[in-house]
Formats: sequence, C-alpha cells, structure tokens
Amino acid sequence: MEIQWLGHSAFEIISDKGLKFLIDPFISNNPSTNIAVEEIDVDYILLTHGHSDHFGDTLEIANRTGATTIAIHELALFVSQQGFNTISMNIGGSISVSGVKITMLEAIHSSSIDFIEEPISGGSAASFLIETEDGTKIFHAGDTGLFSDMETVIGALYKPDIALIPIGGKFTMGPFEGALATMWISPKKVIPMHYNTFPVIEQDTNIFSNFVKQFNPNIDVIVLNSGETFKY
Repeated sequence: MEIQWLGHSAFEIISDKGLKFLIDPFISNNPSTNIAVEEIDVDYILLTHGHSDHFGDTLEIANRTGATTIAIHELALFVSQQGFNTISMNIGGSISVSGVKITMLEAIHSSSIDFIEEPISGGSAASFLIETEDGTKIFHAGDTGLFSDMETVIGALYKPDIALIPIGGKFTMGPFEGALATMWISPKKVIPMHYNTFPVIEQDTNIFSNFVKQFNPNIDVIVLNSGETFKY
C-alpha cells in the first residue's frame, strides 16, 4: 500500500491491489504541489468537506477519469447535479468498494460549497477511515479541531494503523493539538498535513514531532515533502 502526499490535505492512496483513492484533490491552485492535475488517474475521489481548498479539482478529475466521488449527502448531491457519479454517505456509515471498506467519521469544522457565486451548504465536515484489502486502516482526519471522540471512538473502536493529521492552526488543530489527537488515536504511524500551504498556516513539523514523541514515543512520525510517497 502506498500513500502519496500531494500537498495541503490532498493524498493519493494506492491499495495493494492497485485501487486508487484521491482525498481532497486541491491540485491546480495548490502552491505546495508541483503535480499537474492532468497527471492524476484515480478510481475514487473522497471529499471531507466542501471548501475550495479541499473540493479543488474534483469535477475536472471526475470528468477526465470517470472516477466516482464519495462524500457526505449534501456534497455528493452537488457533484451528482454536475453530471458525475457519486456515492452518498453520512457520518457513522460504511461502504465497501472493490474490497476496500470506507467509513465516514466525525470532524469538527464548518463546511460550505464556497467556490460558487452563491455559496450553499456542503453538509457536515467529515473524516474518513479507509481499510484496505489486507486490513490496513488509514484515518484521514480532514479539517478538524480536537474532540474527545478521537480517543473514545476513533482510537478505541476503529484503531487506525496510520493517521493523517492537520497541524496548520488557525483553521484546524495546531502542532500541540495535533500531537494530542495523535496520542488519543494511537496509530503506528502519523503523517502531518494541512500546513505550510499558505503563510497563515506555516508550521515547524519538528514541533509536532517532538510533542508526539513526548506523548507516545512508540508512534512514528512520517514527515513527507509534497509529492513524496510512503510505502507501508
């Protein structure tokens, strides 16, 4: 299984059987990635919420590749109204696509489709737990603040192997809160995200790493440069 960080909160996950998932495809207007949107070929697009820096190039990628978009009901409805294939979910629900289980979980954040002339509701912000064919569990936290269910539900019940955690501050958790969330979730590996895309969310990943090591030295912090791939 491979996880490639495309900058900001965008990740491509390739399962052991070659199924490709793209989460929050903010590519063409993303100053932290050098990957061209035309290079991307995926099977499924997962959206955590409707903000433009997460919805990104969903429609262009879906149009070119035929990918199915998976999102909360209101956001899936918007994409389907543009003429594209969608799978609608809601928080607490699970689906299976080609042997990969996807569970939609909570995130504490706002959500609107804010890139159209008259913004509309994008439903609730969400996070995703992706369980690949071999049972590996990847948790993408989306944009979120700290909340106690990270420990009592996500960590205790779902037990992710790998967590993708925002640390940028201002719009999400910062390094300290992200490290505390990591301790609560207790994955084997954690990859920080949603930082350094813009000046307002500039962060030093060493601060995050040091907090994680203080809280739980058994958790490996994997800091990727945009475009780099982590193989698990």
